[in-house]
Amino acid sequence: MTRPAARPLALITGASAGIGAELARVFARNGHDLVLVARRKERLDALAVELAKHQAQVVTIACDLTHADAVANLASELESRSLTIDVLINNAGITYAGEFSQMSQAAVANMLQLNMVALVQLTHRLLPAMIAHRAGRILNVASLSAFQPVPMMTLYAATKVFVMSFTEGLAEELKGTGITATALCPGLTATDMVGDATGGTTGLPEVPEIFLADVASVAHEGYIACMAGEVVRVPGVANRMAAFWSSTTPRWLVRSLSGLVSRQLLRR
Repeated sequence: MTRPAARPLALITGASAGIGAELARVFARNGHDLVLVARRKERLDALAVELAKHQAQVVTIACDLTHADAVANLASELESRSLTIDVLINNAGITYAGEFSQMSQAAVANMLQLNMVALVQLTHRLLPAMIAHRAGRILNVASLSAFQPVPMMTLYAATKVFVMSFTEGLAEELKGTGITATALCPGLTATDMVGDATGGTTGLPEVPEIFLADVASVAHEGYIACMAGEVVRVPGVANRMAAFWSSTTPRWLVRSLSGLVSRQLLRR
């Protein structure tokens, strides 16, 4: 892949659908070439064809980041293609709606690996080159649930707390290096992942569309925040109010109300 030197290269995990695919569209429109990573190669290739209208050169790599050796293999693939990443977007993640005790061991392991371990490993792999060049952007997709416990999505919310804390700490470490780290914390967004979690077989009701954010607007805010070097961005006024409420309200009250809402939902 021979690329014009003026075009920065962004790597996006979980790029085959949802926020990841929309982020690919936003970055392509704004002059980036792309490395798209996800399990579903056919979806990545279809997206690459779509993005050609923006003159973006796109590499697609099929990779299941729930596998323990996936990040090492991905890094080797990037090295073999002589691809230096300017913007790292850790978007890949999985959720689960239901009681923690009902999760399978495999589901627990996959969520921890994808939502936290792979994110950290990939950042750790790509950060040294950014530091050497004294330039780079890191965008980690967290969640509004990073601001509070979410019963019935207990482990998922906990992983997003980790993502936000990791990003905030990293942002402080990177001050003065020319590199920034941003945590994007969307609320419920109209994606396949949210639809599967809330309208599937977990027993939770389907979420009305009025409560779902538009995925394109979430991706646009993520792009703006990332390029501006913001540390935390919560898209949407209502979500920002919810985050503020969670941050300023006693934790016993936050978790009690969250638990009450979750129990009511399960009774429907």
